[in-house]
Amino acid sequence: MDNHNEFLREITLRICSSLNIEESLRSTFEYLREHVPLDVLALFIIDERLGAIRHIAHAFENGAMLPDEIIPLPEGMLEKIAARNFSAPFIVDPREAGIFRPLMPLVKLEGKTDLIVPLRLNGVLLGGLTLRAGGEGRYSDKQVELLGYIAKPFAIALANALAHEEVLRYQAILLDDKRFLNRELHDGAADEIIGGNTGLRNVMEMVSQVAPLNNMVLLLGETGTGKEMIANAIHFSSPRKDGPFIKVNCGALPDNLIDSELFGHERGAFTGAVAGSRGRFERADGGTIFLDEIGELPPSAQVRLLRVLQNHEVERVGGKRPIPVNIRVIAATHRNLQSMMTEGSFREDLWYRLSGFPIVVPPVRQRKEDVPALTRHFVAVKSKELGMAVPPSIAPGALLRLMEYDWPGNVRELENLVERELIRHRSGSLTFDTILPREVREKIPLNTDNDHQLYPLNLDAAMAVHMREILKLAKGKIHGPGGAAELLGMNPNTLRWRLDKLGISYRRRDRGNKE
Repeated sequence: MDNHNEFLREITLRICSSLNIEESLRSTFEYLREHVPLDVLALFIIDERLGAIRHIAHAFENGAMLPDEIIPLPEGMLEKIAARNFSAPFIVDPREAGIFRPLMPLVKLEGKTDLIVPLRLNGVLLGGLTLRAGGEGRYSDKQVELLGYIAKPFAIALANALAHEEVLRYQAILLDDKRFLNRELHDGAADEIIGGNTGLRNVMEMVSQVAPLNNMVLLLGETGTGKEMIANAIHFSSPRKDGPFIKVNCGALPDNLIDSELFGHERGAFTGAVAGSRGRFERADGGTIFLDEIGELPPSAQVRLLRVLQNHEVERVGGKRPIPVNIRVIAATHRNLQSMMTEGSFREDLWYRLSGFPIVVPPVRQRKEDVPALTRHFVAVKSKELGMAVPPSIAPGALLRLMEYDWPGNVRELENLVERELIRHRSGSLTFDTILPREVREKIPLNTDNDHQLYPLNLDAAMAVHMREILKLAKGKIHGPGGAAELLGMNPNTLRWRLDKLGISYRRRDRGNKE
């Protein structure tokens, strides 16, 4: 008995010596092999979530063959194990395997002897300890009895290892979420949609209608029209605004990683999957997921996406049980999904699922009244990014030039053009005189040192010319969306005072008398 006490004491000290279960198991292995035959010592749990035996840690003699990290259990095996109520150590005999017979091809027991010590804590079976030795019949009854004493300290060590693993998992989740949210989340509620009262007025009305609901939304429009900003507006105007807002560019995901990125994977699901990983849908739980360029998804991912939309649950790659998710889906594309559906490259049932509430975001050429406000916004933002203390002014006539251009690249092209102009003109007014197409520059030329007749030299006269042009552009409208005051960035009352001072007629009655 004294020997037993000394044996148990040493085992307990070694197995509980470190939070790193691999280190403590290795120390225990070195001591244990002095008392019993031992080539491999493996600690495992019965993972109900995976429906498998999952090995937590190994210690082994060099050259020994290790058991697989994950051994899937046949249907009904979990119930059979629970019903047997294992508590005492036992030797696995391939000839009399009983309920374990279906596992024999997986555990690779030929020419070896396995002794299993069930590990229970508070009556609950957590898993077990496997001792493996080369050859058959390596363990005696006395050794089996001796190893029964170590069940309790190993059960405590296993529970601590699982708790530590859970802490590390939650730490990884929090770090993962922090990276995603830092990169993708911003307070979209504070960002005003430029053109929301003018060219995007109809779009924003639809946003206000659908945002409080939980409907799926499909954003349609050319590349660079600002579909992501509309998705931001929907999320941050919805009851989900305090939840995550996860953005996914479906066209940027490699084909071999799409399933793993979107739906997640379990540990050991494929080569390199050393740990389980949540997909984008799981990260969006309680919030919104924005699937940009949905038309780029391959057919296999479309099938899995449809299942998520229908059942509100995801199944990880390598997983056996669905995971429920509470998400709102906003999709966007610049492609014609109906044409793709006819061609067979986009699923018809997925199209009908997504297109319940479509919103078409118009291109810039159909809302040119927004160009001045967009230009001023990008000048202010890009100036700050480039380290300019004061944003440069915009030369007279430059905004008219920009409004004459059709902007095939939409808002993104305008943003890039403003950035290039700021880099070229670190001082002085912005003229956009070389980066717009020639036909636009010639249609509305700017005043230069060699041409003094385009604008009068007198300031009031030059202002009068410019304001008349703006009034024509605004069709005589002073205030409100698309009015001359908004285009000039002035208060309407200030503009009226200045027009009166310059003697410019702006009242409809006065213009009618002059005509």
